[in-house]
Amino acid sequence: MHSLIDLGWDSTWQRTFDSIAQAAWVPARVLGEGRDVWRVGLEGAELLARVPGRMRHDAATMPAVGDWVAVEARLSEGTATIHAVLARRTRLSRRAAGRATAEQVIAANLDSIFVVSALDRELNARRIERWLALVWESGARPVVVLNKADRLGEGLADPRSLEAVALGAQVHAVSARTGEGIESLTPYLERGRTVALVGSSGVGKSSLINRLAGDLRLATNEVRAGDDRGRHTTTARSIVALPSGALVVDTPGLREVGLWAGEEALGQTFEDVATLAASCRFRDCRHVAEPGCAVRRAVDEGALAAERLESFHKLQREIAHVARQTDALARIAVQKKTKQIHRDMRKRYRERGK
Repeated sequence: MHSLIDLGWDSTWQRTFDSIAQAAWVPARVLGEGRDVWRVGLEGAELLARVPGRMRHDAATMPAVGDWVAVEARLSEGTATIHAVLARRTRLSRRAAGRATAEQVIAANLDSIFVVSALDRELNARRIERWLALVWESGARPVVVLNKADRLGEGLADPRSLEAVALGAQVHAVSARTGEGIESLTPYLERGRTVALVGSSGVGKSSLINRLAGDLRLATNEVRAGDDRGRHTTTARSIVALPSGALVVDTPGLREVGLWAGEEALGQTFEDVATLAASCRFRDCRHVAEPGCAVRRAVDEGALAAERLESFHKLQREIAHVARQTDALARIAVQKKTKQIHRDMRKRYRERGK
């Protein structure tokens, strides 16, 4: 069985826990999640945990994989109750699938996030830019991992083609099948560090974890012949302990990666655009048709790919849309709360007058 230190516990987490702890509460880390149940690891034990009703009504208080939580443990039953989620150091989020504008936390308290893609003809720089925006927003360290490096001689994508996309992030070409390049990931996988793997289905996330773990811990599916597309293998987020002492979060391949990020994360993802924008004639230049636009000039001169600027505009519009929707929902929530307060006040006044 693991110890809290094995799970990443340190003196700072201890101080945070002490500030909110009540009698009978102990610290634990969320290692996996299912429908209305979480697997938590505490000192010397793993338990299945649930949350009390008061937490179910607020999505912001619900636990995510990687969270540190305060639990009341029932060791004889193998169960626990999660009473509080400790403030997160980092969190990887996306806009929840569907029409509603809401945050979905994928994983929390991550040190690094591997954005995994495959060196095949489906290598999509635009999708990687989208993932990088989410990772920069999370506060964790972004790392681009390109799988299937053993197939580089088959006329597939060149890893160097992504260097202009992954600015500020290291790019590593590896092969989960042969082990080629795996040693380049060692610096991110020290004891007590937590790493998440994100990316589309079929890029080899589970196979990569199996290679890092040294045995077949996770189920994998072969990609379909002809189009190199894979099927979903991981169906729920969970933490796997590596021989190095690092912890890795495997996530399902997400078909819809809705942005949940701000302008700062966009600026970090498109650092080249942000640098050029500093030389635009107008401070509020939108880089569309304004005179003296240094960004458009760079595109015209071939110094910046037109597709990259188009991707920047697309993600910028999406971030602005989510911000507007979020602000509108917040206003509605305040209005509802205010109306309820007024109703409660009128009710109390009527009762006093009886």
